[in-house]
Amino acid sequence: MRRILAQARKELIQIRRDKLALTLALLLPVGLLLLLGTSISLSVTELPIVVQDLDNSSASRSLLDAFRQSITFHVVPWPVTKPPMAAFTANQARAALVIEHGFGRELARGGAGQVQILIDASDSNTAKLIQGYSTQIVAAWNRTAGGAQRLLPVKSHIRLWYNPGRVTKKFYGPGIFVLGLSMFPPLLAALAMSREGEQQTLLQVYVSSIPAHQFLLGKILAFMAIAAAEWSIMMTLLFTFFDLSFAGDPTPFLVASVLYAFCVSSYGTMLGAAIPSQAAAIQAVALGGFLLVFLLSGLIFPVENIPGGLRWLSNFVWGRYYMEIVRDALLEGGGWPAMWFNVVVIGIIGSVFFLLAWRKMRRMQLSI
Repeated sequence: MRRILAQARKELIQIRRDKLALTLALLLPVGLLLLLGTSISLSVTELPIVVQDLDNSSASRSLLDAFRQSITFHVVPWPVTKPPMAAFTANQARAALVIEHGFGRELARGGAGQVQILIDASDSNTAKLIQGYSTQIVAAWNRTAGGAQRLLPVKSHIRLWYNPGRVTKKFYGPGIFVLGLSMFPPLLAALAMSREGEQQTLLQVYVSSIPAHQFLLGKILAFMAIAAAEWSIMMTLLFTFFDLSFAGDPTPFLVASVLYAFCVSSYGTMLGAAIPSQAAAIQAVALGGFLLVFLLSGLIFPVENIPGGLRWLSNFVWGRYYMEIVRDALLEGGGWPAMWFNVVVIGIIGSVFFLLAWRKMRRMQLSI
């Protein structure tokens, strides 16, 4: 144990003397959390939409008022004589609402008025949002029929749990928190290991009496301390700026955090041991610590929405399991019954990374 602590102390002293590395370790995760946690939004507002009211009746004006009152759309004036598609090519609108002649007369007769909604689908995601929001507005207007409330046979009441205000930063904040821990501790660990191989200082370790597992555990322990410092700073931001708190038993989250710090530190150490080049090690960490966690962990979109040909890869992405634990601890509060499997998987993946690094470094244990 004394050798492990000495190795960890040596790594921490080197990081403390390297001001750039210390800044990378502590400030960049905070910047990442603040930037991505606040810039990504689930709510869509102020989408420009042009309107052509060819009927100009009280019913058509009532429908237009429903669109104007929505925070999703921003009604842009558009001449009736111009085709609405010209607004798309001029980049002045993303949708067009066209109300045909006789709309109000058909409604007064008890018929169905004709309304056409044209959507610019060059951006498919925005087109789906416009379609969904416009359908909701028209359905809500139909229920009142322009002011006359109708009695419906079934009336549903929707309650939103865990995040009733649909606050975007409460959903993305925990995800960006996991992304930060997945990027920077393994990056520092990989650079530290690959630097020793690149500068041939690793030869001094080979001729020493320290076993491979103690050498690796000392390095991993040092970068677990760095991960713990990042964890503390970012958790402070989540509790203050992002207005989050523990929703239930926090012990699964705390245990998983220790295991995840071990997992990502082992991952970086494994890459540094296998790749004696700092530039190549950075690229490897960027692939695993950033791209895989960013795309295949459920950070941006649910894992179920990933195409089937790639979805199986998410089962091997360590950030996916920790992200579910963090969101459960800060939003749902399921505790051990819901999260025990994720905690175990993180421990297993971290152990695999450590064993692979030890297999690479075990040659130093050969007897002379």
